Amino acid sequence: MQCNFKKRTCVDKKNKTKKTTPDSLPSSPFCFNQKKKKRSNPSTMAAVTPPKPSFSTTPTPFHHHRTTFLPRFTLPISSNPKKRHPFLRISNVISTTTTTNIPPSPEPFISRYSPDQPRKGSDVLVEALEREGVTDVFAYPGGASMEIHQALTRSHTIRNVLPRHEQGGVFAAEGYARASGRPGVCIATSGPGATNLVSGLADAMLDSIPIVAITGQVPRRMIGTDAFQETPIVEVTRSITKHNYLVLDVEDIPRIVREAFYLASSGRPGPVLIDVPKDIQQQLVVPKWDEPMSLSGYLSRLPKPPNDSHLEQIIRLISESKKPVLYVGGGCLDSSDELRRFVELTGIPVASTLMGLGSYPASDDLCLQMLGMHGTVYANYAVDKSDLLLAFGVRFDDRVTGKLEAFASRAKIVHIDIDSAEIGKNKQPHVSICGDIKIALKGLNKILDEKREIANLDFSNWRKELDEQKLNHPLGFKTFGDAIPPQYAIQVLDELTGGNAIISTGVGQHQMWAAQFYKYNRPRQWLTSGGLGAMGFGLPAAIGAAVARPDAVVVDIDGDGSFMMNVQELATIRVENLPVKILLLNNQHLGMVVQWEDRFYKANRAHTYLGNPSKESEIFPNMLKFAEACDIPAARVSQVGDLRAAIQKMLDTPGPYLLDVIVPHQEHVLPMIPAGGGFMDVITEGDGRTKY
Repeated sequence: MQCNFKKRTCVDKKNKTKKTTPDSLPSSPFCFNQKKKKRSNPSTMAAVTPPKPSFSTTPTPFHHHRTTFLPRFTLPISSNPKKRHPFLRISNVISTTTTTNIPPSPEPFISRYSPDQPRKGSDVLVEALEREGVTDVFAYPGGASMEIHQALTRSHTIRNVLPRHEQGGVFAAEGYARASGRPGVCIATSGPGATNLVSGLADAMLDSIPIVAITGQVPRRMIGTDAFQETPIVEVTRSITKHNYLVLDVEDIPRIVREAFYLASSGRPGPVLIDVPKDIQQQLVVPKWDEPMSLSGYLSRLPKPPNDSHLEQIIRLISESKKPVLYVGGGCLDSSDELRRFVELTGIPVASTLMGLGSYPASDDLCLQMLGMHGTVYANYAVDKSDLLLAFGVRFDDRVTGKLEAFASRAKIVHIDIDSAEIGKNKQPHVSICGDIKIALKGLNKILDEKREIANLDFSNWRKELDEQKLNHPLGFKTFGDAIPPQYAIQVLDELTGGNAIISTGVGQHQMWAAQFYKYNRPRQWLTSGGLGAMGFGLPAAIGAAVARPDAVVVDIDGDGSFMMNVQELATIRVENLPVKILLLNNQHLGMVVQWEDRFYKANRAHTYLGNPSKESEIFPNMLKFAEACDIPAARVSQVGDLRAAIQKMLDTPGPYLLDVIVPHQEHVLPMIPAGGGFMDVITEGDGRTKY
């Protein structure tokens, strides 16, 4: 074998094959595109001085005659250095001699197989999932994943909830993870099955949701040959996953699965993909369950506990401020108790992002509800007038900040986040801590408990000022005669469920109204596609939530546009008999786009009407027929006087139920700060009946 080190190309004369590796790897953790500062990814986290590659004349056992072998699969390739490919040990986690041992489970796992009994790679994969505590997966079969599904039928602990589309499966896995806090698992076949997961993976990446996606792949010898249903899903998803793997050695499966679950749920959570060729699934092996994880670089870069001096500096800033505000996001969902204690000790009012709803009780007097483009006037007022902004578990998203220069322009900013890439990315803080917000809040609370007399905090005048804003600018809505205001429908649902339901949504006006008018008092009640804004999310996410939390009332508040994008999942709900309630706010339009057309395009309709133009007086399509086709009880309500009884019937009916609520398309989501605007640009009046 000849090796050209300059071009990093190895040519095996005997087998006439060529292997090419990239000239260099990204140096920054979590960053694939170095031009764009983005979240960290462990793909390069282990890039501490990688070992020099060693080359051997021993050919690999699955060379193909094609000379451009694996051109699109250069990274990541997992391999076992003790077994194969000593000269091609390329991985998204660059291997080093240091490995990390994870403490064994307190209760020993009882396998269906004897320790020395060979079994298929697919059975090893399923048992690895069992060892991670997985009890539910959302898997749709295909040619390249059949072996995995056969193995699932041999599992006594894992239940497969069969979606009717792979996108439904990945969104359901997200709903499962969002509602439970545990990683959700979805499985798809190669090619189009794998690419149908892309939107869900991107959504999980942007919203920091822990999911593990497993895809079948064509056999190893066919990779790179444009085989039937072959797509390089590792390459396709590299920038929208926290990490991904292409398994090329069956013995790596136990380690890879352990690493995948650890990566998905540690640090800043996110999606991890495992691509498993079909011949790997079929290969017999005696698994080694005690193989250590190889994540030393990633572990070394996980944030350390915050320094006490930094926490004391934050306390000093709080004691010096007159108008402090907490700006909390999705990073605080697992720190709700600590956050409530911090607010109790300081008396600082709390504004939440869309993703952070529920981390602090909405019914509390100090809650300012949501801030941002469609946030409350008083939440945005508080940020605009504040002299200290405590940004905890947030990323200064553009839908929150609007015009960056005008956002919190009077305030000193304290930013605490677990992802170092987010610190200073959009807004430069005065004090920053890269660390776990739960640990940081515990430290802050400890200092406050010990130094109450020193802190001497009194923000009563500030709270009175904000209470006046609440009185002057409450959330409200217009009436349309006997028609049903969509906001009122959500208010009634909130009353009848006592604010205790798990709510999922699609994306659009109904999503914003659900954020504004349902009061979330606990974390993980609110499931929505925030960063990606993926229509079609609500129904499958409700499926995942119902599987994860069978004790809870789960309601999908959806719009007709979003609902239609994954309407096939009604079949899954019926077959699994999941008690998902669907409150469908049907305005026959793409409501949010219509609102922008009304405001900024002189109400010119550009393909935003979803009904039948030849029969505008009729509701089209008939959503009740979709429900009937799937044997799901359904009803329609169009008069405001009938609404409460209709929602009560929906909640009282056992099992799934669809309520088609006809609402006027002229209603707008208000308040609204136009994109790129500041607080002074806020819009509080008007609807589709007004000319602009």
